[in-house]
Parts: sequence; structure tokens; C-alpha cells
Amino acid sequence: MTVLFTRRITGFLTAALLSSIFVIPSFAQDGAPAQQPSPSDKPAQNAKPEAPKINPKEEADYKALATLPDNDKSTADKKIQLSQQFLQKYPGSRYEESAMNQQVNAYYAKQDWADMYAAADKAIAKDPDDVDVLTVVGWIIPHIYNHDDPDAEKKLDKAESYEKHAIDVIPSLPKPENLSEDQFAQAKAGKLSEAHSGLGLVYFRMQDFPNSVKELQLATNGNGSPDPTDLYALAAGLQQLNRSSEAAEVFAKCGEIPGGLQDRCKQLAAQAKGAK
Repeated sequence: MTVLFTRRITGFLTAALLSSIFVIPSFAQDGAPAQQPSPSDKPAQNAKPEAPKINPKEEADYKALATLPDNDKSTADKKIQLSQQFLQKYPGSRYEESAMNQQVNAYYAKQDWADMYAAADKAIAKDPDDVDVLTVVGWIIPHIYNHDDPDAEKKLDKAESYEKHAIDVIPSLPKPENLSEDQFAQAKAGKLSEAHSGLGLVYFRMQDFPNSVKELQLATNGNGSPDPTDLYALAAGLQQLNRSSEAAEVFAKCGEIPGGLQDRCKQLAAQAKGAK
């Protein structure tokens, strides 16, 4: 089951969803369905399935892991240590996927990309539909892209496939009981925005500007707090497509956001206006 985290572009705000429990019908030893109960057995037939036994030590260990903050470099090493210990001690735990995701988050906080990718590969092997891992890996790869990396093209291809798959999976995610319809809709919208952002930057690195502009528009339109990197790449892509008027407007939006790109975006907005 996919674990859905609501993640900001600059960090992670996580709320783990536990795996559902499925009741499997009993079968006789020869493989045939078990004999139907007699009328006197009907009350038992309607009884609720027995709840899984809770391991107090497992619950305590998971709580110790989950209570450590995400996106906190000062506690990342401790979170990595606890997640590794938990996964070794409780294989198959209902918290397993959440622990894997938190380990990926901790490596993200440390900006330890090699170990983050390794942890992410394990999480995806466990659940190929883990949209949190798919989106964050697909988002990180184009942000730390190095043209001189011999595996640069392969990494971009991986990021593209991850974000495309996330975009396919997110709309059909089941709603967890602890979220309202509005909260779940907002969480999915945020996750889709992140996936389109990553995919748009992948295409920008590939110099596929028509698709980059399309994806980055999906990531920024209606987003009350757009990522200035997305706006910068979107405006640059629009310039490459000779859409200077639109580029000027987007550069101007980027220039309104405090940060390292603000002055550059203001300058490019003025240049794009002059190129109309």
C-alpha cells in the first residue's frame, strides 16, 4: 500500500498511513473452500476478524522513530540509526514502509544523495507505487544535475519515469480514514504539483522546452507559494520558445519572491519586456 506524505518543496511534512488489513477466506487442506457453516454457526460468521496482536516493543520503537522531526539535519543521523534498527528488528512490520520513507527523508535532510538513492531503491523495490519516494527522487535528480556526470542521462531518464509513474498513481490513491475529503484532495494536489515540478525540470535539463513549459505550468498555476526555481525555469523555457511576453510575466513573479533568484529574475523580467 502506498504511503502518502504531504511534502513541501523545501521540506517534508509527513503523516504516515498504516497498511490496511485484509481478511483472507479459509480453505480446506485440499485447496477446496472450507465447508459452509451450519445455521447455528451464523453469529460467528458475522463476527469481526480478530485484531492483529500488538507488539508493545515494536510500537515503542516506532514511536521513538516517528517523533523525531523530519527535514532536521540535527536529528537526521539519529533518525537514520533508528530506522535501520527498526527495519532489521521488525521485518514485515505494518510500519515498514513508513520507516523506509522516514529514512529517505533523513538522508534528504543531510543532503546525502548517494545514501538517499540507495534507501529509495529499497523502498521502491518494496512498493513500486510509493509516490513519496518516486516524487522526491524525481525532484532531486534534476536539481543536483551535473552535466559532467557519466550517468547524468541515465539519472534523468530515471527521474522522468519516476515522476510519470507518480502522476499516474496519485489520482487513484485511497483516502485514509484520518483525513477529510478536503484534506486528502489538498494532499494529492500538493503531491501532483511536486511531481509536475520534478518532471518539468527534468525536461528543462533535457532541453525539451515544450514539455518543460507544459509541466512547469501545471506545477505553478494555482500554486499560492510557487517554487522560484520552477518559475525561473518556466520563464527561461518560454524564452526559448520565443514567448517573450509570457516569459516577462513569469520572471516578474519570480522576482517578487525573496531569495537567491530574486535579483536575477528582476533583471531578466526587464530584458524580456524589452524583447516584446
